[in-house]
Amino acid sequence: MEAVKILEKREKIDWEYDKEGDVLYLSIGKPRKATGVDIGQGVIVRYDEKKKEVVGLTVLGVRSKLLENLKKS
Repeated sequence: MEAVKILEKREKIDWEYDKEGDVLYLSIGKPRKATGVDIGQGVIVRYDEKKKEVVGLTVLGVRSKLLENLKKS
């Protein structure tokens, strides 16, 4: 089984935050088609199956999670 390329150096990371939906989108490199894998706690990994690379993350409820953690501090 081939290892997934996760931590290799990347040229560019783009992000976009949807304030209304409270969703953070991160793209590693140029955005491309990918399969979404829900890894729990509102985090979805976007994975290019052909190249066996993680190409992005989607974080649901990022603002509410941050505020919740700040209250605990």
